[in-house]
Amino acid sequence: MTFVRQHRNFFNNLTPEHKIFNRWRTIIQRPAYHLCSTAPIIPVDEKESLMFQQILTITRNTFIESIRQPIFVVVMLIATAGMLLNPQLSAYTLENDNKLLIDMGLSTLFIVGLFLAAFTATGVVSSEIENKTALTVISKPVSRPVFIVGKYFGVSSAIALAYWTLTVIYLLTVRHQVMQTASDQFDGPVIIFGLGFGLLAIIVATLGNYFYNWVFTSAVTRLLGVFLTIGYLLVLMIDKHWDIQSPLTDLNIQLMIGLLLVFFAVAVICSVAIVASTRLGQMMTLMICLGVFLMGLMSQNILGTWANDYWWADVIYRVTPNLQFLWPADAISQEHDFTGTYVLLATSYSALMILSMLGLAVALFQSREIG
Repeated sequence: MTFVRQHRNFFNNLTPEHKIFNRWRTIIQRPAYHLCSTAPIIPVDEKESLMFQQILTITRNTFIESIRQPIFVVVMLIATAGMLLNPQLSAYTLENDNKLLIDMGLSTLFIVGLFLAAFTATGVVSSEIENKTALTVISKPVSRPVFIVGKYFGVSSAIALAYWTLTVIYLLTVRHQVMQTASDQFDGPVIIFGLGFGLLAIIVATLGNYFYNWVFTSAVTRLLGVFLTIGYLLVLMIDKHWDIQSPLTDLNIQLMIGLLLVFFAVAVICSVAIVASTRLGQMMTLMICLGVFLMGLMSQNILGTWANDYWWADVIYRVTPNLQFLWPADAISQEHDFTGTYVLLATSYSALMILSMLGLAVALFQSREIG
């Protein structure tokens, strides 16, 4: 470095005609770790930091883009209507209607997660590839694996927000329960705080759109998640007769674990949607997600019985995500508690399936022509 500083002025005084000296001047004026290379050498720590920043940026932009899609809010509104109708639809079992209410709510969350994953993934991956928007990102340069990972985290974050909002609505319906007899009374705190904070979120989003040009779809999605959470926390502290109670009184830990398992299943479906959207359009992605959804719930009963007799059935059984491991409705309705070991195994299984699907998505996207 001392040699560089002493001779820099000498090279600067050379005339442009001395091309060979100009070439050496370009090399000598680079930092010391550039002297043996014609391209900048980025340290490993800086590469990891740059990659993390790229993933974080793609995740944030994908999240915002996902919740701005009109179909995202439309699906959430339909799911909300279904959740509110579940207590009325569950009142015809002639037994314990609340068990059916729990089962129907979990099914609604699962199916809504399926549709959100399919529509959102194609909206932020397949559409960008077809519109050549992905080419601009890849040429920054951003590696294709970073692009896929960032897209998955962004889509799954948007779905997690929607899933949490619908989960709060579901928990409010479970707290209210089914009115099985004419003598049953409405749960006042659920109706007042649930509907009140939900309407307040819509009003604030509308005013923000009018006065501050907020994007209504993204604003109402975020505000519903925040306001309904506040309303649910207030409901937990007040019983049906408006008396103060402990927040743990109506908090069902086993049901919360079951909701977590369902979200793991939705995250797996989301990774399948990312895989399909790297090559296919919206309709085909939806069909593939629906096929994986059905096979995942039935593979244990269909392929599992054939796996010992037919090799092809064993291969399909092992490759297809077994979503039956992540379906908690049967255990909850039969009052079987989830153990810590089971939750750990289910979490590990979901993580491995997601990593496998992301690896397949990267392999398909590597050979995809986007220019």
